[in-house]
Amino acid sequence: MQMMTLGKTGPQVSRFGLGCMGMSGMYGPSDRTESLATIDAALEAGVTLLDTGDFYGMGHNEMLIGEALKGGKRDKALLSVKFGAQRDPAGNWIGFDGRPSAVKTALSYTLQRLGTDYIDIYRPARLDANVPIEETVGAIADLVKAGYVRHIGLSEVGADTIRRASAVHPIADLQIEYSLVSRGLEDKILPTCRELGIGITAYGVLSRGLISGHWKQAAASGVAGDFRAHGPRFQGDNEARNLALAEALGKVATAKGMTTAQAAIAWVAAQGDDIMPLIGARRRDRLAEALGALDFVLTADDLAEIERAVPKGSAAGSRYQEAQMAHLDSEK
Repeated sequence: MQMMTLGKTGPQVSRFGLGCMGMSGMYGPSDRTESLATIDAALEAGVTLLDTGDFYGMGHNEMLIGEALKGGKRDKALLSVKFGAQRDPAGNWIGFDGRPSAVKTALSYTLQRLGTDYIDIYRPARLDANVPIEETVGAIADLVKAGYVRHIGLSEVGADTIRRASAVHPIADLQIEYSLVSRGLEDKILPTCRELGIGITAYGVLSRGLISGHWKQAAASGVAGDFRAHGPRFQGDNEARNLALAEALGKVATAKGMTTAQAAIAWVAAQGDDIMPLIGARRRDRLAEALGALDFVLTADDLAEIERAVPKGSAAGSRYQEAQMAHLDSEK
């Protein structure tokens, strides 16, 4: 496994991380046994960073990872945890809580569910519009001093918020969606992170499967619990246009001996040594395919050909529904 340092002040991590959200029902029913086997396979392959959120399955994902790390495996993993998202019993997003007291309470439950006494990277999932970022980060900094947290991260925030947060405490990384069809961070956010020595953990590198080469039109329709059925990019004509982009990418990938997913992942990795793609696999075969992207080094000509197939700004539809987009400081 290739290794990298996450930002100027962050830990050494594997070149790819494993995003575990899909193992807790966000993409429809998941298989617990296969999920545990996938986490184990990732660790055996040298993947060190496991990414989760306390609101993934309302604690289910953290408990799943805690189970996977039993038997002395905790030392093999770096745990990256998002907190603060507020959801009702039906799973609906109802806001974000970044108050210092909420930060410390959330961590207490997270430590219990994961069965650990510290978190490697702790980050607010979103910006709380009612709480200055300095207060939220300051509360995590208190937890760093107390030994409960090793590093502080951010998620889906804009350049100004990143600067304000980093003035309070060193920030290891920013977690943000980044793919061939989601390139909004390139204009201001990525340059700011690079100026400040902050790494990027890129999620959604396959746009939730849309540009993986495996997605079929209306695949999420009627699947209980699959939030993609309501995503703008998975709707009607938008979905058809986006799948045409995936098909174009697939043709380029095949000519280079890659799968569509491998080309999409390798493209993200090629954007900088400070960028770690998060692989959202919940099955061992998908994990193996994704890790195969490590075997390819894309040339400047390769990158140009891929970008001609999927031009910047060519995706149809926004990456979240309008109400959720309004919560994204990174989009302002």
